[in-house]
Amino acid sequence: MNEERYILFDQYLQGEMTVEEKDNFEKQLSENHELSSEFETFKEVQLRLTTKFEFEEEREAFAANLTTISEKHFNTHINKPKVVLMRPWYYAAAASIIVLFGLFFFDYNNPTFADYDNPEPATFVERGDLNTTLNKAQTAFNDGKYAVAIPLFEEILKENNIPEIKYFYGVSLLEESKYNKAEAIFNELKSGTSVYKEKAKWNLALSKLKQKKYKECEEILQTISQDYENYDDVEKLLDELN
Repeated sequence: MNEERYILFDQYLQGEMTVEEKDNFEKQLSENHELSSEFETFKEVQLRLTTKFEFEEEREAFAANLTTISEKHFNTHINKPKVVLMRPWYYAAAASIIVLFGLFFFDYNNPTFADYDNPEPATFVERGDLNTTLNKAQTAFNDGKYAVAIPLFEEILKENNIPEIKYFYGVSLLEESKYNKAEAIFNELKSGTSVYKEKAKWNLALSKLKQKKYKECEEILQTISQDYENYDDVEKLLDELN
């Protein structure tokens, strides 16, 4: 993550982009999972800082402190966008320092969703098959274009309500932070008898982890069978939560 991206994120959230810039940024978010993840992190940092510093005088003092700290830790020059307000800098500096050094507000001893975010590839159809909706959904999912995959899965599930499709649909929803819908799918699967039962539990735990609901995450992890193929990850995450 870098300061240029933070300024871009802030300009988007503050409505300072042109229509063309906004459309281009949203397209990048839909196609670049790493960028989307960083954007979600930035929004959370921004929200916490805004809540933390209620009065303008405190914001200005904090900005001054961060300027000193960022100059100490970041000895690089940044090519600023054409229009740059001063406001993004204390968010940008704060986010950089928080992520890299853990100096403020967050307990970075806790595991993160990104540490375990490694969806298995979908293999519904063989390469070379006709360009069906299922093939499009598979391609979008495997390319990390989850926002594209979701409506395709929904179309498929109207005709083929099978556990495999539900599972990858649920994963897509989770990747797009649509927690309620994702968890509804995973709860349905974990109550069934398909091979996706334990995988559904794991993804339910990841959903709680992504929302930083650590206690709920731990409770779900403890229900996963030791026969689960990736039980090593379960044990690792439990250890980190403890």
